[in-house]
Amino acid sequence: MALGPRHRQSINVGGAWFLLSLLFAVHTTDEAFTDFIGYYNATVLTLYGSFSWFPRIDLSFREWLIALVALNSVLMLLTPVAYRNSRFVRSIAYAFASAMLLDGLGHVLLTLRGRTVGSAHFSGTSPGFYSAPLLLAGAVFLLVRLRSGDDPSPE
Repeated sequence: MALGPRHRQSINVGGAWFLLSLLFAVHTTDEAFTDFIGYYNATVLTLYGSFSWFPRIDLSFREWLIALVALNSVLMLLTPVAYRNSRFVRSIAYAFASAMLLDGLGHVLLTLRGRTVGSAHFSGTSPGFYSAPLLLAGAVFLLVRLRSGDDPSPE
């Protein structure tokens, strides 16, 4: 069914942006409660030990959480601009949705594999697995909304 020009302009990404931002906050909470940072640091140390060129970026729980809360706050603050369907936020939305799609897929694939690298095995599911399907759905929804509303405002 083709949408007329009047209906196409009414489609914006604000609701989908807000939903994905909320789901990202839920996903961060899921990772925080399932020791994501422990598995992350073990993976980085293993990769650094095997490949000297690999950057060693160890994170503490506190700095990781502060960075994600700050990022999510910025994403939430951009919600009103997303409701205005601005080109600026639409371009960021493609990157945001793509990153969340890859993140969700990564958690699912790592759970199927059972580990990140040889010495970082999970007992059960990978950290962040339970919210990964929600993240995937929210990312796909935002991408669909971005594709269906091709007439953004010039902001």
